Amino acid sequence: MTRPTSNDPLLAPFTLGKLPLRNRIVSTSHASMKDDGGMPGARYQAYHEAKARGGLAMTMIGGSAMVSRDSSWGGGQLDMSDDRIVPFLQQLATRIHAQGAAVMTQISHLGRRANAFHGDWRPVIAPSPIRETRSRGFPRQMDRDDIDRVIADYAQAARRARDGGLDGVETLCGGHLIGQFMSPLANRRTDAFGGSLENRGRFGLMVHEAIRKAVGDDMTVGIRLVIDEGTEGGLTAEDGIALAQMFEREGLVDFFDAIYGRMDSDLLLSQDNMPGLFQPDAPYLASVARFRAETTLPLLHAGGIRDTATARHALREGIVDLVGMTRAHLADPHLVQHLLDGTEERIRPCVGASYCLYKKATCIHNAATGNELDIPHEIAPADTPGRVIVVGGGIAGLEAARVSALRGHDVVLLEAAAQLGGQLALAARAPERANLVGILDWRLAELTRLGVELRTNILAEPYDILSKNPDTVFVATGGMPDFDDIEGAEFCHSTWDMLSGTVRPAARVLIHDGTGRAPAPSCALFASKAGSEVIFTTSDGLIGQEMPYQDNTGYRKHFAEQDIRVMADLDLIRVTRNGGTLTARFTHCFSGKAVDIEADQVVIEQGTQPLDGLYHALKGSETFNARLHRLGDAVASRDIHAAIREAYVTAMRT
Repeated sequence: MTRPTSNDPLLAPFTLGKLPLRNRIVSTSHASMKDDGGMPGARYQAYHEAKARGGLAMTMIGGSAMVSRDSSWGGGQLDMSDDRIVPFLQQLATRIHAQGAAVMTQISHLGRRANAFHGDWRPVIAPSPIRETRSRGFPRQMDRDDIDRVIADYAQAARRARDGGLDGVETLCGGHLIGQFMSPLANRRTDAFGGSLENRGRFGLMVHEAIRKAVGDDMTVGIRLVIDEGTEGGLTAEDGIALAQMFEREGLVDFFDAIYGRMDSDLLLSQDNMPGLFQPDAPYLASVARFRAETTLPLLHAGGIRDTATARHALREGIVDLVGMTRAHLADPHLVQHLLDGTEERIRPCVGASYCLYKKATCIHNAATGNELDIPHEIAPADTPGRVIVVGGGIAGLEAARVSALRGHDVVLLEAAAQLGGQLALAARAPERANLVGILDWRLAELTRLGVELRTNILAEPYDILSKNPDTVFVATGGMPDFDDIEGAEFCHSTWDMLSGTVRPAARVLIHDGTGRAPAPSCALFASKAGSEVIFTTSDGLIGQEMPYQDNTGYRKHFAEQDIRVMADLDLIRVTRNGGTLTARFTHCFSGKAVDIEADQVVIEQGTQPLDGLYHALKGSETFNARLHRLGDAVASRDIHAAIREAYVTAMRT
């Protein structure tokens, strides 16, 4: 076991403005969607308290917390525009401070990113009447009355944060209003707020001057500043440095929170701002280092830093003073406590799946995160430990075995295949999804540590279970590819066949997706890179309808770059063989017309049908008296999180 040392930069204290912090690890502001009508109620408070209890230095609340009534995107933000939030902030601050952590909030005006068709239907305002692709609103150009009103709203929001007992506030540039004034892509004004960089930065300086007057010099104030928009015609790295130096000269802020890129569309947001499936870890550190060399204020950065090794590197190289590990804390809110306990190897890894952005503040492989009022992070020992048998070594079975062992049960896991991991191990064979293996590796390490007996190459029959006289049996036998409704399915392959390497791509490959999930698009990219001509059909209206927008846009981008033909709204009816060629017959979902496509190979993804024979055999046995549970795809075809959550909750109650 490795013990933390005094020279671990992650655990070194730091003072931000006048705010003492116990270490260098922060969870940055994000829209958790845990609010109650814009208020940080019990769910919201419990979510942030779990991270504070886990040892981080500071949790930042209020991703895009609205300072004005015309800054709503339709729900899910904290509402800092009204004094009614103050008592909620006081409750939250008390809970966070009791755990030894600091808490501050982000306050912002969305500008052209707001939704004009929500609440009281106020028009969208912006520096210039330029539409943003992602939000789709048509903004009205702000006049001086609008500018003065919004500046005052920022000041009042900051005052509410102070009255609520918070330790500080930060504003947000990026695609939000302050950043819209700064960016030449969103600001075409010819008055004192447009044209030169100095003019475009004026609104942000005026906002911060008003904030400082409202909260005084003792409260920490920062700005989440775009250091480079990374787009031709946008803010350059030199512009980002110049803007930062303006704020430094005025002495209005205590720190910079450096972000990169734009968020005007799903694609820009996923490839240039919030790194997802197709992005490497910590992709913006080089840009942050360049910015750091030309500025003097303390610096925070949180772009895709998912592991402690990368975080240490950023600190040791002097790139940042504070490291934002926001998504890493969704995976493991006790990350810092593991460092303090010398159990760093037990940190549940963030695998960059972006599930937390799809199902807000829900980690793909931590069932408790965001659900603290209903699902505890801590696993209590069982009142009466017993013997548990888990059948199936996919992700649901592994999680049930892990939780059962932590509860003190004697656990044996039986798996029919030679290796553990099931569909998750298969999914991780796609290069763009390789990080998913971290979900599997972490559980295997935990099961080894806990002494769980893992037995592979065993196709369990009812007598195998009955002979061991268990107290509890979890059947997590998964499913098999669902081809039931397709005539000519014998001529087709599953995505499992291609991802496993059992089947190599042919010259012309037709891949049909009936799920909206990742396996079919992954196969399409694999086949295309292997040199195949690929046609991708889907029953949905677009690729990846059930994916986070980062993944969806990433696949669409790579499909376009590789000239993969996409045909949407098609239901597969049958496949016939004509010599060496296959013909797939589809029906168009809207027109009802028949569509025939020829290919050398047809690959189908339509989810799975449960392999539940063992479950029903045990359930119907007169001699079986143990508690019996069915988990994961042995129940129905779902995703990774659903399988883990079901296993976690069920095993916690057993």
